[in-house]
Amino acid sequence: MSEQIAQANGIAIAYETFGDPSDPPLLLVMGLGMQMIHWDPAFCELLAGRGFHVIRFDNRDTGHSSKIESSRRPNVLAVMAGDGRSAPYRLNDMAADTVGLLDHLEIGAAHVVGVSMGGMIGQQLAARYPDRVLSLCSIMSTTGARVAGLPRLSVLGVLFRKAPRDREAYVEHLLRIFRRIGSPGFPLDEERVRNLARAGYDRCFYPAGVERQLVGIMASGNRTADLRRITAPTLVIHGRDDPLVPLRAGRATARAIHGAQLLVIDGMGHDFPRGAWPQIADAIERNAARVATPAPAPHREPA
Repeated sequence: MSEQIAQANGIAIAYETFGDPSDPPLLLVMGLGMQMIHWDPAFCELLAGRGFHVIRFDNRDTGHSSKIESSRRPNVLAVMAGDGRSAPYRLNDMAADTVGLLDHLEIGAAHVVGVSMGGMIGQQLAARYPDRVLSLCSIMSTTGARVAGLPRLSVLGVLFRKAPRDREAYVEHLLRIFRRIGSPGFPLDEERVRNLARAGYDRCFYPAGVERQLVGIMASGNRTADLRRITAPTLVIHGRDDPLVPLRAGRATARAIHGAQLLVIDGMGHDFPRGAWPQIADAIERNAARVATPAPAPHREPA
């Protein structure tokens, strides 16, 4: 299906779907600053071929979804110090966006797969709205607890560098990031990264949204108590060689969620290498198979 716009949770959310709408729904939630196009169509089709109706979407402050603009810029240093008052929203608000999208699509409950920040959103969705999540797959994500592990300072320096406004300079900037956080055990397709960076730049270059999302993550703090409330069958996937969110963060996530299974992929960093797609898709399919019959769509009164 071509791109559509849903009015959900008071904002506009851009989304696309793949596969047969009669198949069980699978919602893909992308990470910090990334647009839905970073869920590669070939990966979406791979999941659709496994019998899922796949939905990818732009989080708030990215792509063609609403921008949460404010006259007051978030105070990053204050939020890092524990004062989250300047954060315009938190992960729970982004989880509520996904509920609004499911409502718009008249989907009662979905399998949820989130990567990095998207894993955090999926976790909050499963914890706060358990009846809307059939199964959860949290990929290269964390609990928000500092003891779960922090990125290396050298990696943070690359991430916090201001994104250039020039198109080709931005492309090289993004390539440098993926060289630093990517998977040492899988080849990096630099031309693919460049093409995706150009597509993302042309579709929506909006670095202010990245800052707001980052502040929203930090202001959400330690979410371990929420994770202990999750009842959906959960799979945690993490790269053994992730330099941004270390493996111990994935282990902490799996420990916090009752019955969660942990899959560690050798050679995987903090990206989504094509060579790991079959293993990841297999694991998602197995986790989804742990679920009973999908919940019916919510009742709607006639207009």
